[in-house]
Amino acid sequence: MPQFAFLEGQPFWVIYCTLLVVILLRAPATYWIGRGLGAGVTRGRMGERLGPKLDAAKRRIDRYGAPVVTLSFFTVGMQTAINFSAGAVKMRFPRYFAAVFVGGLAWAGLWGTVIAGLVGTWLELFLKSPWTAVGVIVIAVAAVTALVVVSRLAGRFRKAGEAAAEPETASAP
Repeated sequence: MPQFAFLEGQPFWVIYCTLLVVILLRAPATYWIGRGLGAGVTRGRMGERLGPKLDAAKRRIDRYGAPVVTLSFFTVGMQTAINFSAGAVKMRFPRYFAAVFVGGLAWAGLWGTVIAGLVGTWLELFLKSPWTAVGVIVIAVAAVTALVVVSRLAGRFRKAGEAAAEPETASAP
């Protein structure tokens, strides 16, 4: 956990609470930056041109965006974009913050245990044997690629099997 080295050796509850506070400060800060920039776009020519379409999109995001915000904490690289976008379209803050809180609870647990453990172990391996650490990354990428390819092929075979199993409907004269 190089970003949070000060937490090394601390009990899990300290790590968890610290990470939760970090996310509960960082995500809303991104939201408010997006909200400020979004206000400028709304008042500008683009906002005038989009008019009712922009209003309809804002209503949909305000209504259905909370699950997206919560699930963004299970992604890598999407949290900031989604939090920024929620602010830019002026998602109601209480609804937004509730979604961030639920996602943050999960994020702090995941980052505090699984992800930090993996990253820390890999960094330790890298410091002892850089080539072995690179090999681990190559093997991991190959394994994920193989899983994706196998999954896609299985989907294609399943669709082909379903298409072959369906009786052809002949039109009666």
